[in-house]
Amino acid sequence: MMRAFEVMATVKDSKQLLLDSDLHWNTSRVKVIILESDELASKGSEFDPDDTPVEEIKVSLRKALEEYKQGKRIPVENMWEGIDVE
Repeated sequence: MMRAFEVMATVKDSKQLLLDSDLHWNTSRVKVIILESDELASKGSEFDPDDTPVEEIKVSLRKALEEYKQGKRIPVENMWEGIDVE
């Protein structure tokens, strides 16, 4: 039986894979499937505009939590008040 995990990685000049995050397992052998998008291959870039950096997400979550604590957030159930939807 095999389980699948998706994680971004960088291929180093030494042809080693450097995973962006720890997978937290004890298995020593894995099957690796490498997918490279045509867009990244043509640009020669590793940048993914949909892959928000973890630090940026943490900052955003901290800010949202502080705004919630200060009463500056609108409860979800009140978000659509005053908006006419047909």
